[in-house]
Amino acid sequence: MFENRFWGDIFGLIIGNLFQGFSVAWWKNKHNTHHAVPNLHESSPDAHDGDPDIDTMPLLAWSLKMAERARNSSSGRFFIRYQAILYFPILLVARISWLYQSYTYAFESPTKNSAAWQQKTTANKALHYPNSEKLMLICHYIWVAALLFQMPFLRAIGFFFFSQFSCGLFLALVFGLGHNGMSVYDAAERPDFWKLQVTTTRNVCSNWFVDWFCGGLQYQVDHHLFPMIPRHNLKKTHEIVEAFCREHNVRYHEASMLQGTKEVLSFLGDVSNHFLKEFPAM
Repeated sequence: MFENRFWGDIFGLIIGNLFQGFSVAWWKNKHNTHHAVPNLHESSPDAHDGDPDIDTMPLLAWSLKMAERARNSSSGRFFIRYQAILYFPILLVARISWLYQSYTYAFESPTKNSAAWQQKTTANKALHYPNSEKLMLICHYIWVAALLFQMPFLRAIGFFFFSQFSCGLFLALVFGLGHNGMSVYDAAERPDFWKLQVTTTRNVCSNWFVDWFCGGLQYQVDHHLFPMIPRHNLKKTHEIVEAFCREHNVRYHEASMLQGTKEVLSFLGDVSNHFLKEFPAM
């Protein structure tokens, strides 16, 4: 068991920190929390017990409750009003945002006894190698800088932003199809665990392109219910879970990539319209 965890951590540091520039401890903390409480609001502003993946304010609001935080901000109102139009431009900077979060998570020290400090301490205990995290991230930045210095200045700038924007768009598009535009719950009103996973998650109809592009995450519902199942068994799991949900009269939602994207944009538009109706400009 220890040996498996050791090699898992080592490959996580290499693939996550060195190759991609993402802190693996940051990712474990963020993604494990998301799996436990998908599309769930925090119970209070300082509780840090909600889904970090929907913590996208002031740029995107996935419920009227989130949008309310922007009612006294002119810039916030602008983003909420046009969030369906701005959705894809915002996705372009997703990778840069994650790089920044990884860097601050690995190198900045939160105030002791704060919620952030407790979360980071727990995640670092799970990883065991906080100094290796920093070293691998530094090596990643050196690697990228060395690559860019081999190019003419304008080509280097173009290559950097094109690579970051395209990667952010593709990653966020796959992640977003899984949950964006699905049910969002308050902490006090969430259903039991399995219904929470199913009703907040969207599968993408499988075909050869989707299987390649999504890499298994087209079976997002099944992955959320059984996150340890290997990718090659998700299709069979999908058939069993879909039958189980049908038996218990719980909606198991599946859509094509195009229809799922339309649902996300429509959902954002509905939140915008609801927000503008509830809080019209003074």
